[in-house]
Amino acid sequence: MPEGHTIHRLAIEHLRAFGGRPVRATSPQGRFAASAALLDGRVLDGVEAHGKHLFLGFGGTGWVHVHLGLYGTVTFGAAPAPPPVGQVRLRLAGADGYADLRGPAACELITAAEKDALHSRLGPDPLRPADDPERAWQRISRSRSPVAALLMDQKVLAGVGNVYRAEVLFRLGISPHRAGRDLTRTEWDALWADLVELMRAGVAAGRIDTVRAEHTPEAMGRPPRVDDHGGEVYVYRRTTMPCLICTTPVRTEPLAARNLFWCPTCQQR
Repeated sequence: MPEGHTIHRLAIEHLRAFGGRPVRATSPQGRFAASAALLDGRVLDGVEAHGKHLFLGFGGTGWVHVHLGLYGTVTFGAAPAPPPVGQVRLRLAGADGYADLRGPAACELITAAEKDALHSRLGPDPLRPADDPERAWQRISRSRSPVAALLMDQKVLAGVGNVYRAEVLFRLGISPHRAGRDLTRTEWDALWADLVELMRAGVAAGRIDTVRAEHTPEAMGRPPRVDDHGGEVYVYRRTTMPCLICTTPVRTEPLAARNLFWCPTCQQR
């Protein structure tokens, strides 16, 4: 599932491609046809991302709420738009290009009030400057649940997925099994600050890189990582491979319905 940096990057791309201009909206697949007809010819005048949720605003017509889920994708192309290929739920087209949405978990036209209600159910997002990390800390500091589970709970913290939760805990040497209430405030502040830094870099680069300068392939004289997810990481999907710092084999186990990755030596706190 795409993590928060991907959704914020999509927001930027939609604003760049269509912001402030009327767009053609169609639903070649047909499942969004009635709503697309209402949007057709309207101006895209607002774009937001919150966690893994994308919002496209069309004035008084409402907001298109998109959640990509496990299989959703958005592809952009130059004008003129070719005939749609595959199950395109929503196509937006402008003078300079088009965007096709396929396979989302959610694609719905909602009101401003419904959008506000959705925001209220989500935790603070490290990529939203106005979001207050104190709200997440209040929940984490009272919880007996493992910190690795809490970081993935979108009601606690929005936008963090499996890669960022594994990597930020490794970078700070925190055991993923520690209860949230056993974190210190200093540790939480460091977690939040590191997530802000890593996720902003992810937006800029379009991929997740978490290794520090001294642990890059060039610095260590090791081959670069080869993985569909891309990016240089410490523990994510490196099961049984040696830790880049201590050489202990990276471990994995299921936690909160996802595979957890960590180094049992470096993450003892």
